[in-house]
Amino acid sequence: MLTDEQIERYADVLLWALKVARRGRFHSRDIVLLQYDRQALPLAEILYERILSLNMNPVQRMISTAVMEQSFFERSKGRQLAFLVPGDRELYGSLNGRIYLRAPDSLTHLRHVEPTRIGKALLARKPLRDIMDKREDAGVYGWTLCTLPTGELAGQARLSLDEYTNQIVKACYLDEADPVGRWKAIRAEVLRLRRWLDGLPIRQLHIESNNVDLKITPGEGRRWIGVSGHNIPSFEIFTSPDWRGTEGRYFANLPSFRNGNYVEGVRLTFERGKAVGIEAESGGEFAAKQIAMDGGACRLGEFSLTDRRFSRIDRFMADTLFDENHGGQFGNCHIALGSSYTATFAGDPETLTKQAKRKLGFNDSALHWDLVNTENKRVTARLAKGGTVVIYEGGAFAR
Repeated sequence: MLTDEQIERYADVLLWALKVARRGRFHSRDIVLLQYDRQALPLAEILYERILSLNMNPVQRMISTAVMEQSFFERSKGRQLAFLVPGDRELYGSLNGRIYLRAPDSLTHLRHVEPTRIGKALLARKPLRDIMDKREDAGVYGWTLCTLPTGELAGQARLSLDEYTNQIVKACYLDEADPVGRWKAIRAEVLRLRRWLDGLPIRQLHIESNNVDLKITPGEGRRWIGVSGHNIPSFEIFTSPDWRGTEGRYFANLPSFRNGNYVEGVRLTFERGKAVGIEAESGGEFAAKQIAMDGGACRLGEFSLTDRRFSRIDRFMADTLFDENHGGQFGNCHIALGSSYTATFAGDPETLTKQAKRKLGFNDSALHWDLVNTENKRVTARLAKGGTVVIYEGGAFAR
């Protein structure tokens, strides 16, 4: 497991990330929600004390255990699935920050639960997410999250607990005396790449690998973002494209654990912006129900690229937070089905009404499902005035 020194460094990185994630500054008496799995308690206790020392108000909430979550989905009847705790709307409407510490004790405990029941609960909680999205767009709220090593995660990744812990230490630079300094340096380099991408008049992106032949349209009024503080670790550079321009085939060669279900070998076919076909080597029925969750679940919400020169993650981690930032030999790309990020809007996100989002092709859904491909690939940009430029190849940006 993580040493006391590494946990202290993790807290340093997370508080830095939280500040980076918010467009506005934090102030005294701001409210920060601290959510954590049971096995993350040692880090939660340190962060609780740090938040108090910053003269802010921490609100702590432990996440339901796997047993509790399984009971909820198996025993809930009717309106219980859509139940919202009284006061949650008021709390979320007052939040200035949120830190989520993930340390799951099970990844497959909901595999026998009917997916539509899970979808109903997610749809019921979407208004709370909408509240936080609006506050983030206004610059008064920021969030970050991380994962801590557990025996369950290590076992599902087919690693020993020590091996899994070492991957987290490497990925987050907790083996360095000043991990925050390293993250600042990486952020500066990613900012340089983002400026280069934003300066290209890209009309379309073509992603090609052995099993991927996908075209996407970045869309009008977009920008690329990355190392935004929202996830630790995070090396990806991503945008939320115009979902209407998605065409072709996509393959996720890394498995994913979602809502207590294991899904492997997902293949998607897009036509006129929608996933019209989905197959999976494992978990196909669950996957099909996920993209039927609501009208936007079958549409693209995100496209992302990770440069292998930044990421030291080189093993499958059975955790999307790490797998979507896989470095290894060829880096990775991932797409997300479902909701898009309005932070990728080049203007003021607060001005984006629902009508404006629809006009620009920003997707809306209760789903956000990241699907990762680590194959050797080439990403070619077709420019607005003609011509093409390769922006990514061999796991690295061509800049």
